[in-house]
Amino acid sequence: MTALSTFEKWEGTGNDFVLIEGSPPGVELARALCDRRRGVGADGVLAIGSAADGPSMVVTNADGSRPEMCGNGLRCVAGWLAARGRLSAGEWTTIATDAGPRPVLVTGAGDDVTVAIRMGRATFQDDLVVPLRDRVLTFRRASMGNPHAVCFGAGRDEFDALGDSVATSIAGGVNAELVRGEGKRFEVLVWERGVGPTLACGTGACAVAAVACRDGRAPFDEAIVVELPGGPLEIVVASGTFDVTMRGPARRVFAGRLAAREPTA
Repeated sequence: MTALSTFEKWEGTGNDFVLIEGSPPGVELARALCDRRRGVGADGVLAIGSAADGPSMVVTNADGSRPEMCGNGLRCVAGWLAARGRLSAGEWTTIATDAGPRPVLVTGAGDDVTVAIRMGRATFQDDLVVPLRDRVLTFRRASMGNPHAVCFGAGRDEFDALGDSVATSIAGGVNAELVRGEGKRFEVLVWERGVGPTLACGTGACAVAAVACRDGRAPFDEAIVVELPGGPLEIVVASGTFDVTMRGPARRVFAGRLAAREPTA
C-alpha cells in the first residue's frame, strides 16, 4: 500500500525536519522519512494540525519516538504557517505542542525568516554525576518541557565518549549538552535522545542559558548567544521567573510529493 502526500523540508540552525500537514506518522514511516540514504533525510518529522485555539505541532524523532517539544522545529512550523498566511508576521501567535502552548513571532517573509518563541519557564532537577576515566563530570539537569543534562567545561572528547551513554542514562532519555564559554557567549555540542549528534537543539540552547544564569555564568535579562555547530541562537532568561525567549532562523529547503511505502505486517 502506498501513501502519497506533499511535504516540505525546513531547517533551523541546521536542525532539519520533514513538515507534513495532518496526523503524525507511525514509527516505521517516520524512520523511513528521516533516513538520509533512502528517504527525505531529517532529524525528525513535524506534523502540523489544529488545536482548539489555533495551530498545533507534534514532533516525531528520527527513531520514531515522540519528544515533548522541539524549539528549532517550532520555528520551522511558524515559518511554514506564515508562508501560507495562517499567521501574520509581526504578531504573536500561539502554537500548541505536547509541552504546552508556545507563542511565536515571525519576522520577515518567504523561505527564510526569523522567529522568536516564548519557550516557557525553565525548571531544574538533581544533578547527574558521570565518571569519565580519571575524573567525574557533573551534568546540570533542566527541563524546557523536555529534559536536558548540561555540562560546562566539556568539549569534543567528552562528547564523543559520553554523549550516547548520558542520553540513555535516565528513563525516557535526556538530551545532553556539553558546553564551553562564559558570560554572553557559549559553544555547545548536542546529543539528542532519539536522534544522536545534531547540528542544533533549540530547547537545549535554552536549557544551557537557563543553567548558566542560575549558576552565575551568564546575566539574566540580556541576550546570550549560544553557538551550536549549525549556527547561533539568541536566548534571554528572565530574572526571578526563569522564563526563556529564543530567537533564531527558519528556512525552507525544498518541497515535494512523497511516495512512501507503508510497512507490511
